[in-house]
Amino acid sequence: MDLGALEEIGRGMEGVVYRLPGGRIAKSWFSRDAARLRPLAEFYAGLSLPFATPEILDIVERDGQVVTIERELAGVPLSSSGLSLAEQRERAVTVLVALAATAAGPAARALPVFGGRTPLWTAGTWRASLVDLLERRLAQHGPVLRRALPEVDALAERVAASLPDLEPGGERVIHGDLCRPNILVDSAGAVSGLLDWGFLSTAGDPAFDAATFAAFFDMYGPAAATREAEMTALVTAHFGYPPELLRLYQAYYALIGAAAYDETGGDGHFAWCVSLLRSVSLP
Repeated sequence: MDLGALEEIGRGMEGVVYRLPGGRIAKSWFSRDAARLRPLAEFYAGLSLPFATPEILDIVERDGQVVTIERELAGVPLSSSGLSLAEQRERAVTVLVALAATAAGPAARALPVFGGRTPLWTAGTWRASLVDLLERRLAQHGPVLRRALPEVDALAERVAASLPDLEPGGERVIHGDLCRPNILVDSAGAVSGLLDWGFLSTAGDPAFDAATFAAFFDMYGPAAATREAEMTALVTAHFGYPPELLRLYQAYYALIGAAAYDETGGDGHFAWCVSLLRSVSLP
């Protein structure tokens, strides 16, 4: 496949997306191999949401390059839709409601996270799996976090001790990277699709997506704190999630995700996570 002859329509941390004829796209992955993409294809096949989600039609591997052939989802990113901030928050709630109504099965539990080969679910419960992932991530990235935040180990202990559990069967599908650019809307402003699963997609507490979305809403903008507070207030009122639970999941994400994009801690995402952790107040 000559990708150079195709129209590039998107580029992210994990790969480059090109448009193909017939309502399809080709995604060239930077580091994932076919073995790590098959669980994602199985997960996509089991998704059932009231808007479009990706579908992997084929996985092509040639000369060390892995390309997935997927259907193209229609719509524009919520972040560039022209909708007001209030309308964007309402569309986000639409997505959160739909995710909270899912039933997460074995395919969601089996998804590897952070582009690796190990799923979040390595233990029998949500809480135990979260703690195990936290320990694994700190073992891998603890030194760079400690240089920026010497008290990170004490903070991680408090986070681990505070993490909640779920009733058996209470797990829902979690997107894991829910943000405005990943939500698509149509010309009428209705949610039409949800992109870019697989970074931290899993089965678990739907409050996790609500928490991280509130923090991601305008994470690098000058009014980030105000936008986060507005979104937090909305999801708290709509779902009844305690604000302290949302803050706990945000701190957990910052601990496990700080070095997700740059293992040296030299990017803006790492700085954002460290800043969030410095502001955390936990028991």
